[in-house]
Amino acid sequence: MNHTNNTLIPERLKSARERLNLSKAEAARRIGLTAASYVRYEAGDRRPSPQVIISIAEKMNTSVAYLSGETDDISPDVINIHKSSNPILFELIKNTQSADDTTLQRLLTYYHQLTKND
Repeated sequence: MNHTNNTLIPERLKSARERLNLSKAEAARRIGLTAASYVRYEAGDRRPSPQVIISIAEKMNTSVAYLSGETDDISPDVINIHKSSNPILFELIKNTQSADDTTLQRLLTYYHQLTKND
């Protein structure tokens, strides 16, 4: 598919919502939109601004590239971590921001070993 960046494909928005098992009203609340606005976006009756598409991607745990048809990978490409809601993960990320790739790879390998039996 060759879509202009930041052009929302309604079917992609619907699939992102359904993947999270959200109703249209729940999706609207999560994104911070009125239910009516959300329904118009998903129906293709209205196009959100690029800023709203970024917010939709973040809140729906996907990417702008997926919503615009640039990729078929529905996974997110940005993750926001807030200190108040996830202080341990925030501290880990803060402390590893300046680590080199070798150290980060070692940490990731160690994490996988720790969680292998989960």
